[in-house]
Amino acid sequence: MAELLQKDGTWVFDGDALRLTPGRDKGVGLLRKELGELVVPLGALAGVSFEQGKRSGRLRLRLREGADPLLHATGGRLGEPHDPYQLLVDADRYGVAEYVVEEVRQALLLDRVPTGPVDAFLLPGPAVPLSVSAGDATASFDGERVRLEWNWKTEDAKAAAGTRVIRVEDIVGVEWQPAVGLENGHLRFTVRNAPTKAPPKYDPNAVELWGFKKDPLMALVAAAVQARLPHPAAAPGTAVRAAVPPSGPEPEVPAARAAADDHDALLRRLRELGALHRDGVLTDEEFALAKQAVLRRL
Repeated sequence: MAELLQKDGTWVFDGDALRLTPGRDKGVGLLRKELGELVVPLGALAGVSFEQGKRSGRLRLRLREGADPLLHATGGRLGEPHDPYQLLVDADRYGVAEYVVEEVRQALLLDRVPTGPVDAFLLPGPAVPLSVSAGDATASFDGERVRLEWNWKTEDAKAAAGTRVIRVEDIVGVEWQPAVGLENGHLRFTVRNAPTKAPPKYDPNAVELWGFKKDPLMALVAAAVQARLPHPAAAPGTAVRAAVPPSGPEPEVPAARAAADDHDALLRRLRELGALHRDGVLTDEEFALAKQAVLRRL
């Protein structure tokens, strides 16, 4: 097991999944705090990297395209400090961060996890029911219906129609866009048989966002709805599949060759662990635990 504890959060890797727990530091974004702990299965990962800086470094996860409904609904527009797949690392913990990276990369190699896109969500999305108030509305979602309740800041023509209730089966797309500069953001639902090109300010299927503190929380509603829609890469008419940890791809090489390759990789990993231990990067306890984990695979 590899574990890294920081003010920004805690990342724990057990060989099968990464558990990402947000910290309580004031620099941790509101969305990350509300999202809570994430468990990212190994099969959802495309890669991991660590960037060193003078005072702090940064761990970054790269997920396979289509694996996470949050990333899909937000289009990769979640910046700091709201991105749950980044972790600030203090300079004195660089060695541990590098160890986490090596453990994850080694597991991806041993399990032969592909880096390409997937056709089903591998993470479940935020829990429901949930409700968020931001911009010109309160958006609520119970797993079956989206409810948009307008507030006193809503444009009159949009508010005149009253509270908007949209069934999940009528939604064909969802998008969250943050406010950037002078351009407002939005949470927009594309509804079947009700196309619209109206700006979010006038669109009854959209919440207009103005760049205030709670705007990122609307991304939770977007992700929760997205997780219950057919996957964009799935064939038309495909039922929504629940996110479950993947069992891993079938080997693409003969079993005897795969076993030999695995054995060689594990021996190399043992040598690397020994070097990290000698250099003082790993404590005696960390080295013993890591060594036992590798030996169990031999």
